[in-house]
Amino acid sequence: MTAQQKVIDAVRARFGPKAALTDADVIAPWLNDWRGRYHGAAAAILQPDSTEAVAAMVTLAGQHGVALVPQGGNTSMVGGATPPEDGSALILSLRRLNRVRRIDAAANLAEVEAGVILADLHDAALAQGRRFPLTLSAKGSATVGGLVSTNAGGTQVLRFGTMRGLVLGLEAVLADGSIHGGLAALKKDNRGYDLNQLLIGAEGTLGVVTAASLKLVAAVHARAVAWIGLASPHAGLELLQRLEAATDTIESFEIIPARSLGAVLRHIPGTRAPLSGDHGWHVLIEAVAVSAEQEAPAQLIERLLGPALESGLAEDATIAANEAQAEAFWKLRESISEAERASGPALQHDISVPVAAMPDFMIDGAKAVETRFPGVSAGAFGHLGDGNVHFHVRAPAGSAADWAKTHSDVISPFVHDLVVAAGGSISAEHGIGQMKRDELARLSSSARMHALAAIKRAFDPRNLLNPGKLVFLAPERADQ
Repeated sequence: MTAQQKVIDAVRARFGPKAALTDADVIAPWLNDWRGRYHGAAAAILQPDSTEAVAAMVTLAGQHGVALVPQGGNTSMVGGATPPEDGSALILSLRRLNRVRRIDAAANLAEVEAGVILADLHDAALAQGRRFPLTLSAKGSATVGGLVSTNAGGTQVLRFGTMRGLVLGLEAVLADGSIHGGLAALKKDNRGYDLNQLLIGAEGTLGVVTAASLKLVAAVHARAVAWIGLASPHAGLELLQRLEAATDTIESFEIIPARSLGAVLRHIPGTRAPLSGDHGWHVLIEAVAVSAEQEAPAQLIERLLGPALESGLAEDATIAANEAQAEAFWKLRESISEAERASGPALQHDISVPVAAMPDFMIDGAKAVETRFPGVSAGAFGHLGDGNVHFHVRAPAGSAADWAKTHSDVISPFVHDLVVAAGGSISAEHGIGQMKRDELARLSSSARMHALAAIKRAFDPRNLLNPGKLVFLAPERADQ
């Protein structure tokens, strides 16, 4: 009997048949990554329904030297939750840990398990007059554990930061099966290394997040969404700086080039341009008020955009007249990736550079790529306010469907070199996973890589938690 089968049998004996799924048809959808680039194999999906069950399964796997790949909604953009191709790991699904343990509106805190879907967390907080201020397009499937483990961002980072700033405490199972009980939301805690912060963004390589205490904020009383036409990303940055100097209620500031908007209008049914006329660039702005005492967001935006229009900084603008139109504006932004997939093969890069350098990078970086690789088209869109854009390189017309796969080894390093030269990061919000692991090693200092490897060895010396992701460690034998 194989070591994996021993683990499967032991899990079933202790927790019942639903705790270990081995039907190939049931497992199949969870073997591929979100983008369809990585394909793995696994003999079973282990399904704990409590932190104690996670601890028991991790302990069993350790006793038999079996690797585990923690998985939530399987929405990773970098192959971070895909099991190895050789079938050497079992999937540890956290989806049954889906309880909202408590919402404390007075303390602005939610304690939720790792398998809670983001949209469900939004609903639970809203029912108590609060909200969790992080959202992204995969909110209907992304889980809290995955958001923590990848330090997810989204469209509200401008005001509230990434998951790292929204996590108040964590519960996790470490590689030896012990439970880290760090859920208490302490404002001061000087007991040495912050284990919670080490686990955030670790992509399941140091421990399995089972629950989190998360920061909530007041529910939105009113919001306004505006669409502005601009001549350049430099104008966009100047507009952002003016708005930030005048108010702290701007939660989203998304920049979109005309080419990306055009792709959405061509490929996404029911979409229409918010503005008449041609504009090289566009920004989508959302402002909110949390009480009736605050200035109405629509009035605020109108007041602040007036001088920008008069001076020519903004070419044109419109404010959504109602919620339906506001959602239509957001649909344009959230459909860009879908529209670009429909336009043909492309390589997507999730990068960040200092905010002040972003306008130049968006223009000069695209030109550099198009010059180096004739026939491609390059462009960027996304979160200008926090220096994070999605930099896409599109295949020449008529390219084969596998163009991205056959050209990524040449084009992506070129893009990453440009990013590093600009003082940026090759991963702003999607993580490293397996897709960027080698590039991280190539472009990082020896100090960073030695520290990452040392932390991994200290937490998981046998490399049994999500092996092959983030950092590479040669697996050790079970008897070592």
